[in-house]
Amino acid sequence: MIEKKVLIPGRIRRIDGGFGFIPHRFITDGFLASLGQIEILLYLFLCLVSDRYGLSFYSYDTICSYLQLSPEELHDATDGLIEKDLIAFDGTIYQVLELPPKPAQYCPKKLDRQFNRKTYRRHVKNVIQQSLLEGSK
Repeated sequence: MIEKKVLIPGRIRRIDGGFGFIPHRFITDGFLASLGQIEILLYLFLCLVSDRYGLSFYSYDTICSYLQLSPEELHDATDGLIEKDLIAFDGTIYQVLELPPKPAQYCPKKLDRQFNRKTYRRHVKNVIQQSLLEGSK
């Protein structure tokens, strides 16, 4: 067994002000492995900013700004976390929920379909923007 020792004693973490935690079984029970990258990013953000009840009042725009996500990416990640029973969202307030007994199965095929839809939207958006720029010259 590895003997643990504090590397920098003057920099031991402590809870000051805010409160955020992620249960260790998030990793050990496979919840982390069941999520896509953007879902992980959103889940970790919501854990960090939520209060002791798991509630967060951050707006869609603010979350998009902090996480550098498009509204579509945030929407898809929110839907994914809701489907996996990790969060609740009423359109205004997010709630990080207690972990369910088992993680949802990772579904790469579904994520690939979402990626293709997002890629297609971005392509269409770029074509439209380019056309508008060329038309204004």
